[in-house]
Amino acid sequence: MATDVQRDLSPTAPAVLVRGLRRSFGPEPLLDGLDLRLEPGQFTVLLGASGCGKSTLLRILAGLDHDIDGEVRVPRRRAVAFQTPRLMPWKKVWRNVVLGLPGRPDRALAERVLTEVGLRHRADAWPRTLSGGEAQRASLARALVREPELLLLDEPFGALDALTRLTAQRLVGEVWERRRCAVLLVTHDVEEAALLADRVLVMRAGAIVHDEPVDLPRPRGAADPAVIALRRSLLDRLGVSSS
Repeated sequence: MATDVQRDLSPTAPAVLVRGLRRSFGPEPLLDGLDLRLEPGQFTVLLGASGCGKSTLLRILAGLDHDIDGEVRVPRRRAVAFQTPRLMPWKKVWRNVVLGLPGRPDRALAERVLTEVGLRHRADAWPRTLSGGEAQRASLARALVREPELLLLDEPFGALDALTRLTAQRLVGEVWERRRCAVLLVTHDVEEAALLADRVLVMRAGAIVHDEPVDLPRPRGAADPAVIALRRSLLDRLGVSSS
C-alpha cells in the first residue's frame, strides 16, 4: 500500500525519506524495495543508464506518480524542472513563471525570480522567441517561484548545446548556493555530477548501488585534478572505461 506524505521540514528531519519503494510497469518491478534519505540543503546528483529508474523516482518524489507501494515522505513545498521547459506558448514568460500559483498573477514576484536567473529582460517575451537556454531559465524560475524546500531537476540541461549547458550548470550552482534548498538532479552527465554535487548516487536496475559524498571546494572547474579523479571514479562505478 502506497504512502505519500507531504510535511513541513523540521531542523532535524530529512528533506526526503523513502522506505521500501516499489513501482512496477508490467510483471517486473522497475523499483523494488528502494530506500533513500536526502538531507535539507544537500545537492544530490543521481546518475545511471537510461531505463534504470532515475526519472521514475523523480516523478514519484514530485507527486506525479502515485501508483506505488512503500513510504515516501517529501516536503510540502517542492518543485520540478524537466528537460523540456513545458512553457505555455500563449502566455508571456512572466505569466508562465507564476502559472498555477494561487491568487492573481503577480508580475512583481515573477520579475524578482526572473532577475535571479538572469531573464528579467525577457519577462514580456513569448516562449517561442526564447533560445533553448532562455527557455530552461524560465522553467527554472517557474520552479523557484514556489520557494521549494526540495528542487527536482530531471535532465534539465540535456537538450542544450555545450556552451549553454555550462552556463546553465553554473547558474543552478549559484542558485543553490543562495537558496540552500535540497536538490535532486537526475542526469547522465558524469562531469555535471562532479561539478555540482555534494553527494552522488549511482542507480542500476532500479536500485542505488553507490553513494558517494563529494567534499570539494566550490566553484569547481572541469580541469581541476580532484574533479577529474572523481569523474573517473564515477565512470568506473557506471561500468564505463575512463581511459
